[in-house]
Amino acid sequence: MKSEWGFYLVVVLILAKWLMQLWLNRLNRRHVKAHADRVPEAFRETMDEATYTKSVDYTLARNAFSAFSISWHFILLIVVLFSSVLPWLLDGYSSQLGDGLWVMAGFLLFVPLILSLFSLPLGWYGQFRLEERFGFNTTTQATWWMDWAKGVLLSLILGWPMIALVLWLFKWGAEWWWLWAWGSLMVFQLLMVILAPKIIMPLFNKFTPLPDGTLKKRLLELGERTGFSAQTIQVMDGSRRSRHSNAFFTGFGRWRKIVLFDTLIEQLQEEELEAVLAHEIGHYKKGHIPKTLALSAAGSLVGFWVVSLLVKQAWFVEAFGFQFQSGQPGPALLLLMLLGSTVSFWLLPLGNLLSRKYEYEADAYAAGVMGGTDSMIGALRKLAEKNLSNLIPDPIFSRFYYSHPTLLEREKALGGPPT
Repeated sequence: MKSEWGFYLVVVLILAKWLMQLWLNRLNRRHVKAHADRVPEAFRETMDEATYTKSVDYTLARNAFSAFSISWHFILLIVVLFSSVLPWLLDGYSSQLGDGLWVMAGFLLFVPLILSLFSLPLGWYGQFRLEERFGFNTTTQATWWMDWAKGVLLSLILGWPMIALVLWLFKWGAEWWWLWAWGSLMVFQLLMVILAPKIIMPLFNKFTPLPDGTLKKRLLELGERTGFSAQTIQVMDGSRRSRHSNAFFTGFGRWRKIVLFDTLIEQLQEEELEAVLAHEIGHYKKGHIPKTLALSAAGSLVGFWVVSLLVKQAWFVEAFGFQFQSGQPGPALLLLMLLGSTVSFWLLPLGNLLSRKYEYEADAYAAGVMGGTDSMIGALRKLAEKNLSNLIPDPIFSRFYYSHPTLLEREKALGGPPT
């Protein structure tokens, strides 16, 4: 009886997420179309009609592609969960290779990797058709496939031992295994913060020191003025894959470094680049990074606690055709890996609410450091224009999905457009 209840509960959760996603997409599409005939009044002096029309077309194209992707993943998840293919795969896998710790870890890793193959055509289309159509794609087929292969290899190298460790802790740690697993994950994530900039990120992009000149001098002076020291300022060859632009800093302590996309340097003036970096420094000075990490750690802790409860429940695995074995958490862990986003989806608005608050604070910090809002607003406007950002998203859609305030919201918070 409990297994039937669990079955229907999961169906309702998956269906509710799918319908909510489609409804939000429809809201945004209707809102954008309703404002597509003319440039919003706030941007008429800085954005021409052709650019605005192109941004609307890009938004609507992405919206249609997103609606298809949402339904595709919905159908895939329904088929995988309710066709008994997972128990069949596990039985065949175990009969051939056994059910040892590393073998089961391999199963938990390979199933998501196999399922990701069904999404490859969508990723390819998004890059080489959608992004290409609007002039953003600069990557080659060889680079795209090589990136995919590197990602799979990294998943095997990093993911397999981590999953094996969780399974070992389940057997060794008794009732508190989930706490040990959570602690191990936190240590792993901290190691990645240190190792990713030095080992992983260079596998995908080339990083070179920012050449000497007025820009470097300006940015170093900004660091001194704000008390933000970085090991180096580097330029990333983002243009090798896309014309989209960004800036960030990575690492912490003496490993911290500032990274600018080469596309960003091409698109912005020096004072605007300084404002963008001041914004990033604002995140650091306001303590947003440790606060975000702490919140993420707390969420992970709750997640592991929920996992520790569900792996003991026979109805949870039996609802999907698995046989329950008290000493084997594999089936429950696999189901939770597949269903995790079904639950976390509903928490997006809360996380984004906090993220938008942080963005406002970082904008205000940048304006204070720069002695005015002109350079910050100028940078935001250029980035919105160059990236064909959606200037008029539906309010409900943006509140649900957007981790950053809209351009109009940020300008209003900063006190209006530049003079």
